[in-house]
Amino acid sequence: MAEENIAVTRFREYLRVNTMQPKPDYAGCAAFLKGYAEELGLEYAAYEPVAGKPVVVLTWRGSDPTLGAILLNSHTDVVPVSRARWTQDPFAATKLPNGDIVARGSQDMKCVGIGYLEAIRILKSQGVVPVRTVHSSFVPDEEIGGTDGMKAFIQTADFKALNVDFALDEGISHPDDAYKVFYSERTPWWITLTAKGSAGHGSQFIEPNATARLIRVLNKFLALRESEQRRLALGLKLDGSKYTLGDVTSVNVTMLNAGVQANVVPEVAKASVDVRVAPTVNLVEFKKLIRGWCDEEEIELTGMMPDFSGSTAADSSNKWWNVLSAVASQRSVKLEPEVFPAGTDSRFLRAIGLPALGISPIRNTPILLHDHDEFLNENTFLEGVSFYVDLIKQLVRTQ
Repeated sequence: MAEENIAVTRFREYLRVNTMQPKPDYAGCAAFLKGYAEELGLEYAAYEPVAGKPVVVLTWRGSDPTLGAILLNSHTDVVPVSRARWTQDPFAATKLPNGDIVARGSQDMKCVGIGYLEAIRILKSQGVVPVRTVHSSFVPDEEIGGTDGMKAFIQTADFKALNVDFALDEGISHPDDAYKVFYSERTPWWITLTAKGSAGHGSQFIEPNATARLIRVLNKFLALRESEQRRLALGLKLDGSKYTLGDVTSVNVTMLNAGVQANVVPEVAKASVDVRVAPTVNLVEFKKLIRGWCDEEEIELTGMMPDFSGSTAADSSNKWWNVLSAVASQRSVKLEPEVFPAGTDSRFLRAIGLPALGISPIRNTPILLHDHDEFLNENTFLEGVSFYVDLIKQLVRTQ
């Protein structure tokens, strides 16, 4: 039997560190990364902008400290699993006979973090000396919003000292023969609606009626949902291309709560709505629209949306994009630039003016992030490592 590639071995070891929310083993993760840094001859640092939630940074020092650094970002936490729905132990990193590695985090996104480091291993073995410094950051809590992770870290002097010029972050797999590249994100708005009214017997027309108020507002949200869903299915952008999910605003009612008994009209009715606002939407006007709906029915609205985090140019005006596209072209890989439909740590970086592109070099693979039996084939993973070798080599030389 052929000896397993060292990159695959380290990938599987990392997958076995159980960093599942809500109780990730961040200490075990940091210990794993510290040993990795020693193995590769990289500088190791761990920062805790929030106690117990380390941000680990492994640094490959460049020859020209006057140039800004490249940040290779990944998050260490993973989402929960329904173990009964998995055919393999989600934290055993089992490799099937066909090379599929089944584990939580195999696509989202431990493959990316290990891909960075294994690419650096190869580059160092080739004698490459980076001009720009490279920081590989491993941040916590991305899967629960990143508030105690990247969002907290970028506000520290430790982050500023990294002197970052450009960042890479995660993408998602592509079921076809291409890589998706994300240059912007939709703005998440998790809304709680609280309607109040009078209580009474279920046989009466009680007014004001909390549930009626809530339903009238929810109907407006659902009408917006239907409109955007139709636009995604049938619409075309100005350049003639079809809309992707990230180009439209998604709306989903995710929680409903009202009542204590079937024949009692409730005084309070609540709903939670998950809204992901497309970057082309005027956020100021959109906030006014939603607040107007709620004011009409005297509904309390909580969970105000953050401001738009910005976009990174995905064209020839951006030297970093030029590097990425040139490497992809040399490797005969098609790039598909899109707006990320959910949220990543890139939004915090873009919000402070840093260019950031999200790419997970995974093609011809079903999208299984957050799904049961998440897997990544070892050959696909190794192709990603090779891609990072070529990309990082060029990024560290870019003036």
